[in-house]
Amino acid sequence: MSCCGTGAMAPNTIETISTAPFDGQKPGTSGLRKSVGIFQQPHYTENFIQAGLTAGLGDKLKGASLAVGGDGRFFCKEAAQLIIKIAAANGVSKVVIGQNGILSTPACSHIIRKRQLCGGFILTASHNPGGPKGDFGIKYNIENGGPAPEAITNKIYEITKTITEYKIVPNLKADIEKPGITPFKICGNEFILEVVDSTTDYVDFMKEIFDFGLIKSYWQPKQVLFNAMNGVTGPYLKKIFISEMGFPSDCCLNCEPLPDFGGKHPDPNLTYASDLVDIMKEGKHDFAAAFDGDGDRNMILGHKAFFVTPCDSLAVLAANLDCIPYFQRNGVKGFARSMPTSEAVDKVAQLAGKEIYQVPTGWKFFGNLMDAGKINLCGEESFGTGSDHIREKDGLWAALAWLSVVAKRGKSVQEILFDHWTTYGRNFFTRYDYENVSSEAGDKMMELLTKLIDDPKTKSMTFSDPTGKSYKMSNLDNFEYTDPVDGSISTNQGIRFLFEDGSRIIYRLSGTGSSGATIRIYVEGYEKFPNPQFYHQDAQEVLKPLVTIALRTSKLKELTGREEPTVIT
Repeated sequence: MSCCGTGAMAPNTIETISTAPFDGQKPGTSGLRKSVGIFQQPHYTENFIQAGLTAGLGDKLKGASLAVGGDGRFFCKEAAQLIIKIAAANGVSKVVIGQNGILSTPACSHIIRKRQLCGGFILTASHNPGGPKGDFGIKYNIENGGPAPEAITNKIYEITKTITEYKIVPNLKADIEKPGITPFKICGNEFILEVVDSTTDYVDFMKEIFDFGLIKSYWQPKQVLFNAMNGVTGPYLKKIFISEMGFPSDCCLNCEPLPDFGGKHPDPNLTYASDLVDIMKEGKHDFAAAFDGDGDRNMILGHKAFFVTPCDSLAVLAANLDCIPYFQRNGVKGFARSMPTSEAVDKVAQLAGKEIYQVPTGWKFFGNLMDAGKINLCGEESFGTGSDHIREKDGLWAALAWLSVVAKRGKSVQEILFDHWTTYGRNFFTRYDYENVSSEAGDKMMELLTKLIDDPKTKSMTFSDPTGKSYKMSNLDNFEYTDPVDGSISTNQGIRFLFEDGSRIIYRLSGTGSSGATIRIYVEGYEKFPNPQFYHQDAQEVLKPLVTIALRTSKLKELTGREEPTVIT
């Protein structure tokens, strides 16, 4: 079936293409992520886009407005063109897209909210490697600017299992290389393509949230570094710190977005951003931050590579939001964290008399709490921090927040952390990632742990490591979350061992990889020391007994054959 119309440059015809379902198009916590080769299969990407439009917009599809943006990884431009052509064929009235298809995930969320769009597609696999042999991903965001909730992602999946056709305007010539507005006529209906500068809206918003003058005056005489890891954050860093604040150009590293991220793994942690860590160890710089592929994650380092864990970063920012004009104006009602994230922010909430919420992993769970006015700050241990200014985590926002806190308090990053621990105690935390484990091995481990939950004897057990350090179980479960706003229930969100002294061991199978399984083990212990010098202790040493118990109890080495984790954070 076809329908003809006339466009700005050439006739445009809607075609209905017969297709068949592909297995495994179930969106995870951050959309659908697979290897590039899978997305390049004929009809594969088209099927998922059509399912996203149908499930996300339903009877509001005709006349809807959408945002499109991506992190610039390989296949982004091709996927962006497919979205434009399929959206136009389905009666969407307007698509707002970043120049050359580039928009950071936070910037895309802001554009959806600022322009009151109906939703959007974000083209990213976040911190996963890029390039022709790397990963690609598509995520659908709803009108609040946040990731689609489970009700919509489940509907997308159901549609992908039965889809038989999709609509497309194959000859639509969409120029996304320069900003501007282009109108088209599609079967008598107007379709608008608006290409926007990738950084302008977002940077203007940051200037409203933070005191750029304070940041500039305090930090310009000092040495700072920002590492974009050849991801999407580069242009935003250059616009803010070089163009707006006048910092030297060499403070921004790896700022050109590249389809393969320059061969780097764009995950801002101590392993994959080791080049930045090495520079900071030289002691010439006072502050550094690194960002992932799509700009929603961050790593914060102080002088001599003093590492701020994401859990501590969330807690410190929660305790110092009065340093940021946005919160001075709007106030603070509460905080939230993902379940595996340490309870450090809980201590801040308790002392401040604020609400604290514990949600499953996945930023979409924070959106309901923000929209209901229950929280203003939230974060995940996986290097994600954000506030209610948008509905995504925001790496650059987190860096600006830290720069603001240090400037306002007049203390170094390390001094701020030690002051914080002296007040609240320290939640020692580590995460062990075992990437690309066979799904069978991951399932067997979780089955073993589930049997422990079901065994009534386990609850009263005492676990000991070879040194004799022991921990008595207070409770264990598979975390289940009931959303306090809409009443929706999320089950099987991670197995928790909760000990009487406040220590925790958590096991999860991650859904953000493109193949196999990633086993994540989270270990946490809390200490309130009478002498501040004890806070200098290495978290790995403090938590070693708990790590030993975690590995031995799960039989991870026996089931997976892995002697060491891929990444320790």
